[in-house]
Amino acid sequence: MRVLHHPILGDETRKIDATIIVDGRKIPAIEGEPIAATLLSAGIKKFRETQKNHKPRGIFCAIGRCTDCVMTVDGIPNVRTCVTPVKDGMIISTQKGLGEWGGKK
Repeated sequence: MRVLHHPILGDETRKIDATIIVDGRKIPAIEGEPIAATLLSAGIKKFRETQKNHKPRGIFCAIGRCTDCVMTVDGIPNVRTCVTPVKDGMIISTQKGLGEWGGKK
């Protein structure tokens, strides 16, 4: 799902140089690109579930203003994946409701 040949921006020259773990699945990534871009390129569209009705949510504004793309990243809930860059080895999970803190305080 990546745009490899763009008529204005040209050809994609970045290389896959990282791996993230999403809900236990290894996903190849480009370090530094937004987490949401990596997920979409892997065909993942559901990032979280709403607290009350457990409805799926994914990317909406893509500029960090809303919270539809939040996920738990390295044990920290409510991370906006559209503006958070990929780092090799990140562990990411679909967030349920408000998320649970699993990292260090």
